[in-house]
Amino acid sequence: MSRRLLIVEDDPGLQSQMRWCFSDDLEVALASDRESALTALRRLEPEVITLDLGLPPNPGGASEGFKLLEDILRLAPMAKIIVVTGREEKENAVKAIGMGASDFYQKPLDADILTFVVNRAFRLAELERDNRELSNQRNGTNIKGIVAASSQMLTICRTLEKVAPTDVTTLITGETGTGKELLARGLHDLSQRADQPFAAINCAAIPENLLESELFGFEKGSFTGATQSKKGKIESANGGTLFLDEIGDMPMALQAKLLRFLQERMVDRVGSVKPIPVDVRVVCATHRDVQKLIDDGSFREDLYYRISEITLDVPALRDREGDALVIAQSLLKSLGKQMDRPNLTFTEDAVAAINAHPWPGNVREMINKVKRATIMADGKRVTAKDLELSCEADDADGQLNLRQVRERAERAAIVQALQSCSYNMAQASRLLGITRPTLYNLTDKYRIETNSEISDV
Repeated sequence: MSRRLLIVEDDPGLQSQMRWCFSDDLEVALASDRESALTALRRLEPEVITLDLGLPPNPGGASEGFKLLEDILRLAPMAKIIVVTGREEKENAVKAIGMGASDFYQKPLDADILTFVVNRAFRLAELERDNRELSNQRNGTNIKGIVAASSQMLTICRTLEKVAPTDVTTLITGETGTGKELLARGLHDLSQRADQPFAAINCAAIPENLLESELFGFEKGSFTGATQSKKGKIESANGGTLFLDEIGDMPMALQAKLLRFLQERMVDRVGSVKPIPVDVRVVCATHRDVQKLIDDGSFREDLYYRISEITLDVPALRDREGDALVIAQSLLKSLGKQMDRPNLTFTEDAVAAINAHPWPGNVREMINKVKRATIMADGKRVTAKDLELSCEADDADGQLNLRQVRERAERAAIVQALQSCSYNMAQASRLLGITRPTLYNLTDKYRIETNSEISDV
């Protein structure tokens, strides 16, 4: 990506001299007044801007320059602004820095010094961009392995971040492959127990006659083959977190013993008469409808209430608006690095197919599809055929309709900005780089709920 510089200077001669200070690897735009500068700002989106404060209609003063500085800070808060002043205008330079400019440069023009100052600003912008990219690798969450852009998943993640520091027993529900175990690990990693054990057991994967001893442990001689005592998963998690996956498949007889443990926090090993105290946080997960299991009599209602002090219902991938493509791109990047194919990208038909596919296997299915495509792709472009996905032509046309894509992206950006600013319209408009009236017009256009009772606080 080429580096972009905007020079705002009303003197044509000085403007030309400044332009020729920079090599051809810079994309340079010129502006001589506030209006043309704002037009160039929107068109070019420069990383660095040199701003002469003395602009028409007040070239002898700095009022117009300061107005433009405020506009730039609002519309392009990440841009690095270098204020250009005369030698007798140090107060203006200090004021500009206080308003948010990143540096200043004093006339008369010195090509070497100006080049140094501008290159330093570009370097700062690059470092900040790299830092944002590293921060965004978690996609707005602090949960390792979770990639999310949809409001549904971000809400789940925010709730998890609030719940994690507590010891409440948590039930995570959702279809197979939606990332329930990753969320359980997130609860552990963000808690005060993070440096203690995380013990997981799949209640559906272990035969009923072995599950009790796996969970609670056993004493030597308690059954044939028990040649020594052994801790169960609950004891192994002492001080940390116990994750009971697929708890909806736990046998009814064992549910009673688990309920007693949750009430008393004491473990009775198989063959033992001496209870063992255990300090453990319990997180459960299931893909089944627990309420239906209760109605059918295959799950204890009192146990349900004990394990669901907090419930996180994870939506299926098909119900997460925009997440499918974000997750697919993240997987392509990580799997590409693992397989020494780091520069792979999706073709237009692959993007359309990813968005159109219902993903019945959720993220687990997507991992398999993207892994296969990473291996099978010819060149650096992954197609829908590589993914073994099909997409009707009409769907592809809809995905590539520029107006529809732009409107979807615009609506999603507005919703995300409002949510991140707690529906404060003033803050959201600054975050989006638009005026508040424009934001109101857009929320009306897309029929976005603004929570007006708190929106202007």
